[in-house]
Amino acid sequence: MTAVDVVVGRVGRPHGVRGELSIELRTDEPTRRFAPGAMLHLVRSAAARPGLDRWPVERTVTVVSTRWHQGRMLVRLDGVDDRDAAEALRGLLLVVRVEEDEEPEEPGEYYDRQLVGLAVLDAAGQRAGTVRAVVHLPAHDLLEVDVEDGRRLVPFVEALVPEVDLAAGHLRLADVEGLLDDLEG
Repeated sequence: MTAVDVVVGRVGRPHGVRGELSIELRTDEPTRRFAPGAMLHLVRSAAARPGLDRWPVERTVTVVSTRWHQGRMLVRLDGVDDRDAAEALRGLLLVVRVEEDEEPEEPGEYYDRQLVGLAVLDAAGQRAGTVRAVVHLPAHDLLEVDVEDGRRLVPFVEALVPEVDLAAGHLRLADVEGLLDDLEG
C-alpha cells in the first residue's frame, strides 16, 4: 500500500501562554486529522514539495488536544508548552501521511488527489479535457480543467458534475451549453 503526504494546516499565531496554536485549516476533516494522538509533521512552507522525503521536516509532533474558539481551531501539541515555543512554529505547515486508498468520511466527497488527473467527459461521453487541479473557494470548489485550447474552471457541484467514476478514471459534465467554452473568444 502506498502512502501520500497531505498538508492539513498551517500554524498561525499562538493563543494564550500555555502553547496553544491557532491553525489555518487546509482540510475538510479537521476532527479526523487533528484528533488527540494524531502524528503530524511540521514542515517549512517555502520548501514544500511532494513527498516528505524531499521536504525539510522540522520535527514530528503528537496532537494532545483540540478545541474551537471563535471559529478557529486551537491545537495543543506535545512538547509545545509555552507561548515562545508556539511562536517558534508560526508559519510551518502541518502534514500527515495517509494511505493512498483512504476514503473521505462523507459519502460523495473526494480528496483532491482522487480528482486530479481524471478525464473530463462531456455530457455525450466524449473526452473534453483533464482535471489539472482543484481550487478551494468559500462557496464551493472549482475544477481547473485542461482543454485543447487552454484551461477552464468548472464549479464542482452536482448540477454541473453529476458523475464521478474513480474506478473508470473520469468524471462527466452535465449538458450545459458553454461550460467549457472560451469566454474571451
